[in-house]
Amino acid sequence: MKNHRGMRPHDIVVLLKIAAKKDIPWMMKDLSIELGISASEISESLNRSVIAGLIAKDKKRLMKQSILDFLQYGLRYVYPQIPGTRVRGMPTAHAAPPLNQYIVNNESFVWPFGDGTVRGESIEPLHPKLPEACSKDPDFYEYMTLCDTLRIGKAREKNQAIKELKKRLC
Repeated sequence: MKNHRGMRPHDIVVLLKIAAKKDIPWMMKDLSIELGISASEISESLNRSVIAGLIAKDKKRLMKQSILDFLQYGLRYVYPQIPGTRVRGMPTAHAAPPLNQYIVNNESFVWPFGDGTVRGESIEPLHPKLPEACSKDPDFYEYMTLCDTLRIGKAREKNQAIKELKKRLC
């Protein structure tokens, strides 16, 4: 195993893809195909997550409370984001499910995406292939939009995102 040189943004993507699968068995090659991340990078990502205490040593059991703690208290500091120019893309943060049911906001945030249908302020996804992966998996999409809410949202939005993540993870 290589030395741990810190987490990378797509490590969160990999962990939350596993969480979205719930109890469905998975293999690294499945994650690779579904996320558009090479198999070797999936393997290295899981190794970093083992060292960080976010997944068990068997690389099958998520340390859900640790993941939730990292998302709640660290995500916005480690992977901060400032909304950019208006572009066409896929809705994210509180402009997307599940928070768009609870929070009415004039701001639309999107991941730039050629197949997107909404114009809004651009948010850089945690991995370039994220919009494509989310378009194929609604549960995973919700996890990732909740993460973006933690990265850019205001206090009320962040609190609602944490409640939703707790429902899904714990």
